[in-house]
Amino acid sequence: MGCEENIVGHDQTKRQIERDRMVNQQIIARGVKDPMVLAVIRHVPRHRFVLEVDASEAYEDYPLSIGHNQTISQPFIVAFMTEALQLQPEDHVLEIGTGSGYQTAVLAHIASKVLSIEIVEPLAKRAEHTLKELGCDNVRVKLGDGYQGWPEEAPFQAIILTAAPEHIPQPLLEQLKIDGRLVLPVGGDPQSLMLIHRRKQGYTQTKLLAVTFVPMTGQAREGR
Repeated sequence: MGCEENIVGHDQTKRQIERDRMVNQQIIARGVKDPMVLAVIRHVPRHRFVLEVDASEAYEDYPLSIGHNQTISQPFIVAFMTEALQLQPEDHVLEIGTGSGYQTAVLAHIASKVLSIEIVEPLAKRAEHTLKELGCDNVRVKLGDGYQGWPEEAPFQAIILTAAPEHIPQPLLEQLKIDGRLVLPVGGDPQSLMLIHRRKQGYTQTKLLAVTFVPMTGQAREGR
């Protein structure tokens, strides 16, 4: 289980140095502490998930365009959101917004199963191809609108959104297991990154930090 980089030799060493610098300077320095998350971020080859023209910038501290008006989130945000999910090895995770597939790969190293939905067909196909190349055998990518989640596979211990709806989609709340966690950006301008816990008596919400994500498209824009 997991994703393995196939490049060997000098380039692999160079990229590992870049990843270690990224983790030390951008992620640990800003407060991410989970040892498993840090180990995974050190390992997953982010340069495989960006456009070829941007490969030299893959480990810098900012988002990058992946085409189709979408971006790959900055490394710190990926690490921060993953830590906030509090994943366990047996967890089944739903991701809304596959995008480049980088966040998907990070999740796949920790959880037992990752289901990811992407509304932009070229991105879904590209991410699926990259994830397969890297040996992510515990991931399924589906083309579609993630607003309604993946009800036939629910419930989930964790759900993550990588695009911002104006409000929290009710179907995703309903697809959380008891004690499950949902991490998502919410709002227009400004946006807040939220952590939702489902408890036996209801849901609790915690505001984590201010963020800027691309808007969630599809049904989320219709306000339903």
